[in-house]
Parts: sequence; C-alpha cells; structure tokens
Amino acid sequence: MPNPRKPAPSLVTLESVQQAIVACTLCPRLRAYGETLGEVKRKAYRDQEYWAKPVPGFGDPKARILVLGLAPGAHGANRTGRPFTGDASGAFMYSVLYELGLASQPTAVSRDDGLKLRKLWIGSVVRCAPPGDKPTPQEIRNCGRHLTAEMAALPSVCVVVCLGKIAWDAYLAQLLHLGLIERRSAYVFGHGAEYTLPSGMHLLGSYHPSLRNTNTGRLNRVMFTRVFVRARELAGIS
Repeated sequence: MPNPRKPAPSLVTLESVQQAIVACTLCPRLRAYGETLGEVKRKAYRDQEYWAKPVPGFGDPKARILVLGLAPGAHGANRTGRPFTGDASGAFMYSVLYELGLASQPTAVSRDDGLKLRKLWIGSVVRCAPPGDKPTPQEIRNCGRHLTAEMAALPSVCVVVCLGKIAWDAYLAQLLHLGLIERRSAYVFGHGAEYTLPSGMHLLGSYHPSLRNTNTGRLNRVMFTRVFVRARELAGIS
C-alpha cells in the first residue's frame, strides 16, 4: 500500500504545488466569487488590494503536523492570500499555536507580517472562498488533486488535524480515492477524535475555530489547545 508520507515519484515540490494552486481554474463559480469580493470589498478593507485567487498552503516545509481547514475566508485569506490570516478564526487559532511553540507570533494579519510556523503546515480542502462557506461536492473533488500533491511534498508529516467535519470528510475521501483506506465509515468525526490510519499517519479532529463555534461556546480555547497538545505529542515535537 502506498505511503502518503513519502514524496511522489514525480518529486513534487512545495513551490510547484503552490504555483499550481494559485493558477487553478477548475471551479469557475469559486473563481468568479473570489474575484468579485476583491472588486466590491468589505468597507473596512476598501483601501486594500485583495488577493482574490486560490490560496496556497503555508508553513514549515519540514512540517510534522498538517492542519486542514475548509476554505479561505471571504474577507480573510481571500483578501490576504494566506490561510487563516486576517480573520477571527485565525486570531483564535494562531494565539494557541504560538502558546504551544508552533508559531512565532500570536497574530496573523498579512502575508508579510513575519509569521513563521514550526513543524506545522496549514492548508485547506478547498483553496477558493465559497459562497456561504459551502463548496459543492464537485468543487471539493476538484481540489483533491492539490491536497494529494501537497501531501506528497510534505514527506515529514505524520499527524493530520482536520478542522471541521467537511475537512475531515474531504480528507478521508481523498485517502479512499488513493486506496489508502478501505472505507470512510471507520473514521467518525468528533472534536478530539483520534485515529491511526493504515499508513501509520495519525488523524485528529477538531471543531473549526469559526465565530459560530467560538462565540457560542461550542469550541473554547482549552478544547482547541488540547487537540494541538496531542498533535504535538504524536508528532514528537518537544
């Protein structure tokens, strides 16, 4: 059985993966939506130039932990061009990563703010902002090729943390497509869910750090921190 932690025979590089993501035009609806947001803009960001393109992953090329979100925020990553940057979800998440020594600073406001990640890479299962935060099943499938390439270009990853059930299901669907698992039903999503995949990869689940979860108390800082403490332990990061 192939091992997702090993680079593909094609010697995929992170640079080539990122370039392919930015240039992707597989989902016209998503591209049009992101570009429209960049033209109309939110009032608070009228003086800023929006990225308004597919958003590539970000982090440490030697990452041992891969974090997968759903998709770029309409006025967050779609504006800044970096995952979880410039929105409330990122403000919640990066402060926890900083506390655990996985990020160099607790805030993320722009691509050039100096933020560095340690042994961690952040991506998403959909690379363009979707209307209503709801990509279609076909759009998720279209983006699967980018996730496969990204995994191949991150050979040191041994822990995957999926933020939310959509990211969880999309990751498992990709593993099923690649023949790396036999069925998705064996892996049930829940906050704090933990599985060891046939390849030896560790899979962890967390509620997404969206405002609808953090403002309602469905997800709090202690809950979120515990998931990443466990991820750090499994990845052997001191």
